Amino acid sequence: MSPLAQAGGLSLHGIGGAKDLPISPELAIAGAVAALTVSFTVLALAWRKPRYDEVERGRLTGIRAPLEVPAVVAVLRVFGVVVFLYAAVAGVLGKDLLTNPIFGMFYVWWWVGLPLLSVLLGPVWRAISPARTINLVFAKVSGGDQDRGLFDYPARLGYWPAALGLFAFVWMELVYPYSTELGSVRLWCSVYVALMLIGGALFGSSFYERGDPFEVYSTLAGKLSIWGSRDGRVVVRSPLAGLATVEAAPGLVGVVAVLFGSTAFDSFRDSIRWVSFVQGTDRSPYLMNNLGLLGFCLGVGVIFAIGTMASGVEPGFRRTTLPNLFAHSVVPIVIGYIVAHYLTFWFETGQQTLIQASDPLSDGSNYLGTGNWSVNYWLSLHPTLLADLKVVSVVTGHVLGVISAHDRAVKLLPKRHQLTGQLPLLFAMVAFTVGGLYLLFAA
Repeated sequence: MSPLAQAGGLSLHGIGGAKDLPISPELAIAGAVAALTVSFTVLALAWRKPRYDEVERGRLTGIRAPLEVPAVVAVLRVFGVVVFLYAAVAGVLGKDLLTNPIFGMFYVWWWVGLPLLSVLLGPVWRAISPARTINLVFAKVSGGDQDRGLFDYPARLGYWPAALGLFAFVWMELVYPYSTELGSVRLWCSVYVALMLIGGALFGSSFYERGDPFEVYSTLAGKLSIWGSRDGRVVVRSPLAGLATVEAAPGLVGVVAVLFGSTAFDSFRDSIRWVSFVQGTDRSPYLMNNLGLLGFCLGVGVIFAIGTMASGVEPGFRRTTLPNLFAHSVVPIVIGYIVAHYLTFWFETGQQTLIQASDPLSDGSNYLGTGNWSVNYWLSLHPTLLADLKVVSVVTGHVLGVISAHDRAVKLLPKRHQLTGQLPLLFAMVAFTVGGLYLLFAA
């Protein structure tokens, strides 16, 4: 358990292991596999034409899209900058104590809260990103265009900068031995802000859409939101319709592989099997954890790529394009595991962070009026409900992933391969489901 967890008296992870999940592992895994198999069978019989495409679909309302209202945009920008400056004060002027709220803001609010909020409201980070706001201010002062930088963003880079940025974050969180030292968090955030400002100056908004790890993360999660926009108006849509609008580009598989693989490794690294293996080798735990994290992320990416490229295609169609074209189907799986793995962590440590945030300098202040609040442990006190929520979130994510992949398959694959061509990907998703639920109980 990390020092941060010990300081708050909480488990660092949302999963507490079998003691936290009063459900038979065999029953949960069998039920999940059955759900995927039945889903695929039903889809094969009833879903023979694509229903979603890359165009924003849904019921158009008469409500003006919030991000089309200048006053709303300004308020969101100011909010993002205020929170950024408040966190900077805690990070730069605060004490190097585990009660410093910067740790919770960094590891809980930013990493876990952001995608969950994006699922509810849409791509939140795009609206409040301080890097975008600073870039806008620089453009206004210099008379430039915030959307255009000095160069065009290279299409071949795609999402790879975001994938590397996300890996840098999960490495910091899961592997780096000094992840709960103030200097480490301060340095990581400083490098992140510097790279975002340089990228925005060089390539404009295109860089944030592809290269900002947190904007890409938030945008992918936001595709599952029921809220969209078209012609300046709010659209109420199916989450699958939003998911279909994810733009395929190089590196998209890398992004989802890092998100999924790192969450899986976060469960596995605290299991008895992994701890015993590391302790039984003559290599350092730091090296083994590095290899473990990298192996999990690469493993997810390779399994998914093989599952998609094993499909039948028309002559002349490049199989290597298939993984990125199907990668959007992994997004609901990622969100399902985020909920399952971090639910308790977010609910309880997130509250603790709000309490600590009232005293950013650790001098007894109570600026936000939350310093006297106490953490509500309601979720931990209802283990059966908690177990049900976690298993349901994993299974729901996989079922949505299967539906999304099937819809894309009937659009892309030749008719004779629309069903058999999906079997390798279905096997990959079954493997993800079994492995994920195993880790859910093994942690």
